[in-house]
Amino acid sequence: MGETTAEIARQNPAIDFIAIEVHGPGIGSLLKKIDALELRNLRLIRHDAVAVLETMVPDGLLAGIHLFFPDPWPKKRHHKRRLVQAPLAALAARKLAPGGYFHAATDWPEYAEQMDAVLSAEPLLEKAAGEKSRPVTKFERRGIGLGHPVRDLLFLRRKE
Repeated sequence: MGETTAEIARQNPAIDFIAIEVHGPGIGSLLKKIDALELRNLRLIRHDAVAVLETMVPDGLLAGIHLFFPDPWPKKRHHKRRLVQAPLAALAARKLAPGGYFHAATDWPEYAEQMDAVLSAEPLLEKAAGEKSRPVTKFERRGIGLGHPVRDLLFLRRKE
């Protein structure tokens, strides 16, 4: 619903952010937050994130990508629908500037293992030693309430 995105933008007023969302209520909620917080460093695109990266973002442009709590598609027959797959890892790596980061988080241990394996296998990315802080998300609070462990993954675009 945009609360985490708005908070990240509020905490970093000197950095420009692009939020990509397809969920109508999430867009409306984020637009209200942008207005209420008078954020001038956050733009919103209502479209599929993969299509936006493929067609609207030049290679090497982004300083970072945040992917927090994507749909885990927990049923095995639905795993093919998961966003973090090898094609996305390659696309994200191309769009990141050298030294840029890809920060993902999930509360599904099996999905965290898959994301880690997929991102580790991408030749342009390397696992970062440190951590990157972020606000707690609505999905994270729900997962914690259900006893799910939260895992953050941070990868850097190799400088080649």
